[in-house]
Amino acid sequence: MNETDNLSNKELKALISLLEDDDTEVVNHVEGKIKSLGTHIIPYLEFEWEGSFNPTVQKRIEELVHSLQFESLKEKLQTWKDNGGEDLLEGMWLVNTYQYPDLEYADLKKQLEQIYYEAWLEFKADAHPVDQVKVLNSVIFNKLKFGANTKNFHSPGNSMMSVVLQTKKGNPISLCIIYALVAQKLKLPIYGVNLPNLFILTYKQGETQFYINAFNRGLIFTRKEIDDYVANLKLTPKDRYYEPCTNVDMVARVLRNLSIAHEKLGNTEKLEEIKSLIDILANPAAEME
Repeated sequence: MNETDNLSNKELKALISLLEDDDTEVVNHVEGKIKSLGTHIIPYLEFEWEGSFNPTVQKRIEELVHSLQFESLKEKLQTWKDNGGEDLLEGMWLVNTYQYPDLEYADLKKQLEQIYYEAWLEFKADAHPVDQVKVLNSVIFNKLKFGANTKNFHSPGNSMMSVVLQTKKGNPISLCIIYALVAQKLKLPIYGVNLPNLFILTYKQGETQFYINAFNRGLIFTRKEIDDYVANLKLTPKDRYYEPCTNVDMVARVLRNLSIAHEKLGNTEKLEEIKSLIDILANPAAEME
C-alpha cells in the first residue's frame, strides 16, 4: 500500500490548494509532502493542473511532476546499470523518457522490429560478413533513408531514439545504436566502439574484425584507418579505441552528447540533472562526441 491510499481525494485537493500560499516555508513543506507520496500522485497532479487557472500553481505542479518523474528515472537507470545494462534498447528508452516521460518502451521496440524485418527479408545468413554488412547498409541507408544529421548535429533530439526513428536523422552514436540493435537481432556480432570524437561499430568474431562508420552510410574500414585517425588526433592508441564497449558506456556517451547539446542551446537548468544521470553510469574512460 502506498501513502496515497491513506489520503482521500479531498485531502489531496486541500494539500495541492496550499501550493497557492505566498509563504515559501509552507509551499516547501507541501511540496515535500507531495514528493513523499511518490509517482502514484502524478496522474492526480496532472488532473489538478488542468483544472487550475492559477499560473503559479500550474508552474509548481509542473515542477513537482518533473521532479517525481526525474527521481523515478534515476532509480530505473541505477537498476538498469546494476543489472549489467543488458538491454541496450531499455537504456536508450530511459534516456528518452528524460525528455518524453510518457514514451512506452514497447513503442521503440515495435519500430526497431520493423527495421529488423526489412533487413531480414534481404539478409543471407551464409553470406560473407562484409556482404552481410553491405546488405544491412543498403536497407538502413538506402531503402529506409537513415542518415547523418549534419544540419543539426548538436540537437538534443539526436540523443532521443524516438526522434531519430521518426526523423531518420541522427548523430554517430544514435545511428550506431539503431544499427547495432538491428544487427544483433540478425545474430551479427556487431558492437559499439568508443572512439574519441566519433562513435563507430566493429564486426568482431574470432579472427575476423573490421569497422563500420554508421555516420557515413555504413562505410567499412580497417584497423589501419583507426591507427591513422588516432595519430591525427595526436593521441596514444588505447585498446578501447579498437574493441567493443559496454551498453552502459554507450548510454553514458549518449547522455554526454545530450549535455553538450543543452549547453550549446543555453539550457543550463538541465545540465545538473543530466550530470546526475551520467554520474549513475560513471565511467571516466568514456569519451565525448
